[in-house]
Amino acid sequence: MRLSHLLPFCLIFLSCTANAQTVVQLTLKDHHFTPDHVEVPAGERFFIELENQDDTTDEFESYDMKFEKIIVSGGKIRVHAGPLHPGAYTFFDDYHPDQARGTVTAVGK
Repeated sequence: MRLSHLLPFCLIFLSCTANAQTVVQLTLKDHHFTPDHVEVPAGERFFIELENQDDTTDEFESYDMKFEKIIVSGGKIRVHAGPLHPGAYTFFDDYHPDQARGTVTAVGK
């Protein structure tokens, strides 16, 4: 294969890796998030992936990061968040807000 034929594939690969975003993995079990505190780079968009290991349907919500999503028992969801200014941002299970709470801290470079 000629080098000129590989160029489009290299450009696509570089484009995809340049746009890679941080993925934060959370688990909801016994109405508690694990981990319940995470750090992300300030000024960058990121994903939060949540797996619900509770026996109930829950509602993953954050007023600070402006998302709200229902997650069924045994389900997984992914939400976009950011970019955030440096600081702490809360998230919670709206159906069990006194038990299931957590924070995302956006850390400056």
